Amino acid sequence: MNVTEQVLELLQQGSGPISGEEMAERLKVSRNAVWKAVKKLKEDGYKIGARTNCGYELLSESNVLNPANIRRMLTKAASCVAIDVRSSVSSTNTVLKEIAEQGGAEGMVLIAEQQTMGKGRLGRSFYSPKGDGLYLSILLRPQFSAEESLSITTAAAVSVAGAVEAVTGERALIKWVNDVYLRGRKICGILTEASVDFETKGLHYAVLGIGVNILEPEGGYSEQLRDVAGALYHRDDAPAGVRIRLAAEILNRFFSFYNALPERSFMEEYKQRSLLTGMEITYLRGESVQEGRVLGVDDEARLIVQRGDGETQLFSAGEVNIKKDFLDRLRSQPKERGAK
Repeated sequence: MNVTEQVLELLQQGSGPISGEEMAERLKVSRNAVWKAVKKLKEDGYKIGARTNCGYELLSESNVLNPANIRRMLTKAASCVAIDVRSSVSSTNTVLKEIAEQGGAEGMVLIAEQQTMGKGRLGRSFYSPKGDGLYLSILLRPQFSAEESLSITTAAAVSVAGAVEAVTGERALIKWVNDVYLRGRKICGILTEASVDFETKGLHYAVLGIGVNILEPEGGYSEQLRDVAGALYHRDDAPAGVRIRLAAEILNRFFSFYNALPERSFMEEYKQRSLLTGMEITYLRGESVQEGRVLGVDDEARLIVQRGDGETQLFSAGEVNIKKDFLDRLRSQPKERGAK
């Protein structure tokens, strides 16, 4: 164990305040090292009190993003998961894919405080600053066909939207295919990566990555992101333990759907949460940019688009953009409360 872990262990064992001097003597380190360790623990979410002439005391661990705190909130559907929380990784998807290749079991969940090379769809990056979001990936080994496994991402989008609504009390919507929006801004991206078994036409594994913006970053979003990105809370408004509760809510909902994925019980909610229904959009079909109005989503999660000439098309893959006046109108609407 490093000094920070040793200091935490002493605080957890104590029945009252323990001085920095006593901890330094017991751990055979300097008092400055103890002070730095306490500072790091506070940054990680531990509530530590300091009394003059008495010492430090651990008051609460309820705001700490650790496996035990998340597991306490899991339902039976998600009880099979094994959770690993790390301070910083390149990408939770990248690390978990390496674990999958080495034989990692289904249900492994990797959560990071920070990603230095967060991954988005179509080779894009996902901005993942330390402590501002929830960045997690789930290792799955589906026992159904690769075609049925395409529903993993759809089920995940419904799970995140429902979890966000449960935590914030506000209605969360899904921008086809799998981006979650709140107050007209993207607050979550989802990326599923898979290894296909060509003999069985199934999957060796799938890694489901989910990134949720919980706090607005210091200084706001970059010019590239500020027109699109949003967060659940302003920096000083987030309730204690929100990342813990959100992680548990997502896992509970997702594994409830995943355990019966071929039944597609999530599709009705996916349709109801469609951000694009009724919107005018532009989309790329082949080499041409086309325009249309979204009528809804069908049972196969395909977008139903009506073009200007009245023809209806089903759109199953690609990039879709909301026309600016419709997006402005969406963002100007009052906050919509979630279902009670």
